[in-house]
Amino acid sequence: MAKISSTPGVYIQEKNAFPNSITPIPTAIPVFIGYTQKAVQNQQNLHHVPVRISSFSEYLLYFGDGPDTRYTLAASTDKQLGYDLALKPETRFLLYYSMKLFFANGGTDCYVVSIGNYDSPPALADFNGEMIVQGAAVLKGIASLQKEAGPTLLVIPDAMLLGQADRATLQQGMLQHGAAMANRFCILDVFMDQNDTDAMDTQRLVDGFRAQIGNQNLSWGAAYYPWLHTNITDAAAVTFRNIDPGSWPYLIALLLVEVAQNESKGLDKNRAELLKKEINALKAAKAESKGLDQAALSSDKVLQQTLLAISPLYRSIMAEILEQLNFLPPSAGIAGVYCMVDNQEGVFKAPANVSLHSVLRPAVDITNEMQEDLNVPLDGKAVNAIRTFPGQGVLIWGARTLDGNSQDWRYINVRRTVIFIEQSIKYAMEAYVFEPNDSNTWLTVKSMVTNFLTTVWQSGALIGSTPDQAFGVDIGLGSTMTEADVLAGIMRVTVRIAVIRPAEFIVISIEQQMGQ
Repeated sequence: MAKISSTPGVYIQEKNAFPNSITPIPTAIPVFIGYTQKAVQNQQNLHHVPVRISSFSEYLLYFGDGPDTRYTLAASTDKQLGYDLALKPETRFLLYYSMKLFFANGGTDCYVVSIGNYDSPPALADFNGEMIVQGAAVLKGIASLQKEAGPTLLVIPDAMLLGQADRATLQQGMLQHGAAMANRFCILDVFMDQNDTDAMDTQRLVDGFRAQIGNQNLSWGAAYYPWLHTNITDAAAVTFRNIDPGSWPYLIALLLVEVAQNESKGLDKNRAELLKKEINALKAAKAESKGLDQAALSSDKVLQQTLLAISPLYRSIMAEILEQLNFLPPSAGIAGVYCMVDNQEGVFKAPANVSLHSVLRPAVDITNEMQEDLNVPLDGKAVNAIRTFPGQGVLIWGARTLDGNSQDWRYINVRRTVIFIEQSIKYAMEAYVFEPNDSNTWLTVKSMVTNFLTTVWQSGALIGSTPDQAFGVDIGLGSTMTEADVLAGIMRVTVRIAVIRPAEFIVISIEQQMGQ
């Protein structure tokens, strides 16, 4: 407003014609928590620090490469194979592979919180709480997100590395964090083993998950089943280095048996001699893979390629290792789909009936009968199925939260749409803290919220043929506030919204009629 002085002249007074606008918050910003090779930027330690990235190359820059996962070989009663391949659990970490699955399925911006490196096995204490570093308290894992407003989804694939009790505690903590922050949704995995592939295993695993997840904060998360066989890791990434050095003698013994069998059958003698030569090269190779010079790395590559070319047994072992490395929980891929659906259509669209990329097949072939219990259990703790359909690929075939018995929060898109509206209005309303609690402010606030919800309705997030049918905004003395509220400095705004629900069950009625 212009200040009028005592000097004659013309003065201009500007008056605001429009209220402040509400800026919609981003809805698809996952945060991943897990173990990484490193956590460094410009020589600054990034452990337990939420770091925003937008591509897998950025992940590699800040957090390094994947783990050196090892497997042991031992004698087997299976005469066809002649060996048993077993994972060394302390060398298995999932975040690196999960990040590749996330970006392959439409993931964009996200946060990563590194809670440690690959030198020690996963522990529940790494995922939450605090530690003292140089006399100062440092929040760990989930706790480090308390002051971070950006993330809207919480994903922890490495939770599957914990024992049963610790895994349940962590997943309950995820839901509790989502409810406490009121601005982020949790994507959970149901634990399974690579050998759990039939209906009885499914019932046991899902029932166990439901019993362990508890009954609190269920609307703040969704669970998905089963795990996925992917092609995230290619064959070139698997070598004899994935076999624990302690098992190399047994590998060599197996290869020598293969040589003897070839010789006894009168097969190509040159091939047998070449295999003997490569066995000697394997004996001479250094057991430790870290710090190898360029010559040693080149020698490893030649040895690997030659063994693959001349030994069917070795190819079989490498193929089994590759399959196990590519066996991943679905949560990161699901998070990528959330991002893709939100960016292309909107948070109000259910993230279902969407295909997953870089996925060969689900670990379990879910049938309609199996999904009946997954989708509509008596306790309401719905688990969303991932299924294969002929000609359509691998699809996410469920859109329910864990609170399936709730009429309010049954569907993922309803919960996430309400989060989006709540948080968008909340941040805009912060501008009116300490403003006069009078009719002028009330009118401005009502107009601002109404304009925002009209835009939301026009985008298709709210149901109704007119704005009045889709939402309502009330504010004022005698409407949402009493005189006592005004005296106490409280301004109450009531917002009613009709959020659109997905068409989960489509019924087609067909009747015959007489020919006209």
